[in-house]
Amino acid sequence: MSKKNVPYRVYLSEKELPESWYNIRADLPGLSPYLNPKTKEPVVPDDMKAIFPMALIEQEMSDERFIEIPEQVRELYRSFRPSPLCRAYNLEKLLDTPARIYYKYEGNNPSGSHKLNTAIPQAYYNYKAGIKRLATETGAGQWGTALSVATQLFGMECTVYMVKVSAMQKPYRKLIMETYGANVYASPSNQTQTGRSVLEKDPENMGSLGLAISEAVEDAATHEDTNYALGSVLNHVLLHQTIIGLEAKKQMEKIDEYPDMVIACCGGGSNFGGIAFPFLHDKIRLGKNIEILAVEPAACPTLTKGKFAFDYGDVAHLTPIIKMYTLGHNFMPPGIHAGGLRYHGDSALVSKAYHDGLIGARAVHQTDVFKAAVQFARSELILPAPESAHAIKVAIDEALKCKETGESKSILFCLSGHGNFDLTAYEEYLSGKLTDVEYPDEMLEKGYESLPTV
Repeated sequence: MSKKNVPYRVYLSEKELPESWYNIRADLPGLSPYLNPKTKEPVVPDDMKAIFPMALIEQEMSDERFIEIPEQVRELYRSFRPSPLCRAYNLEKLLDTPARIYYKYEGNNPSGSHKLNTAIPQAYYNYKAGIKRLATETGAGQWGTALSVATQLFGMECTVYMVKVSAMQKPYRKLIMETYGANVYASPSNQTQTGRSVLEKDPENMGSLGLAISEAVEDAATHEDTNYALGSVLNHVLLHQTIIGLEAKKQMEKIDEYPDMVIACCGGGSNFGGIAFPFLHDKIRLGKNIEILAVEPAACPTLTKGKFAFDYGDVAHLTPIIKMYTLGHNFMPPGIHAGGLRYHGDSALVSKAYHDGLIGARAVHQTDVFKAAVQFARSELILPAPESAHAIKVAIDEALKCKETGESKSILFCLSGHGNFDLTAYEEYLSGKLTDVEYPDEMLEKGYESLPTV
């Protein structure tokens, strides 16, 4: 098929839905083990049984390259997957670029983002284990929404600790979670000992993902019928998200195309790993010449300025100690609007790939991000989430480089969700009130002081 005759949207049939997830652990040797936060010894399965079902613990530690998707999960996936691969013809025209820009759109489901890809299997495995309720945290609200939807599918209860600054910025996210049956608390909250102790010291504390995680883990660990569910960072979460990249590879094959670049925003790493890891497999095992870029906020520069070290995944030291790029677990992020990209650390898998030079990373400012988001919305007619717009910003940058050099590169990015609940952020940008925030080096050094001695 001629590259000029590629349809606007490339679809797969339900029969072409991938049957297995891809586990990049099989192709990333030298990964450091998780450490028990109390003993600092390598984590064993029993250490995680208080908050996870054994099926997810096995996936977390597995080195098997492909892991079968249960048929009940595939059946639920079929209600919104495969998701479309789109050619951004109008954006290409606006930029007057020879680049071919493609995006994998993950907003066509009840949660409005990629998060449902892991919420469904996590709810499924917990339901099969007899768990009645799931506790979790959420930043921007996409993950909390997804888990609210998934638990409803299995008749389970859901408790969400939402970072307070995001709860204030996005009240309708809280409302939609409650509509799907979840109980939502702004974090720090009075529901947990962790939250109460933080509020006692700082009643105006605006929260962080690390703090919300602590509250959710404490909730799960202190209730026998409750487990914890995480929307990013952990291996099994990124495993489930590889459905994105596996589909994208099939769709690009249909149009005789293969990307020169794969780009995605990166906070904890779930949508980045989801689209990038199947292509990283080709780079590692097949020698494919492909550039893979993770994009993060300059206000939370985990990969670009963070330290590759062992750190706790949460403020209260309840989660395993993980070797990752980190700003320090006590990091309190500025109140930028990309709420899903404000985590202090990154996935161990993404961190190892970056440390080994297999992927690149860039940090961008939020005013530039929203400028790109508006360009995309006006040309492609989808309002992107602020998180996704980080990928759009760098895709536009790369397309403009092609305009300068005359190269006709194929650029693929993940449009991980829509921004229909982010209108407060767009209002601030369009009214000229949005400002940029750079995380200063002195704050980085202070954050590193909290790193555990291992």
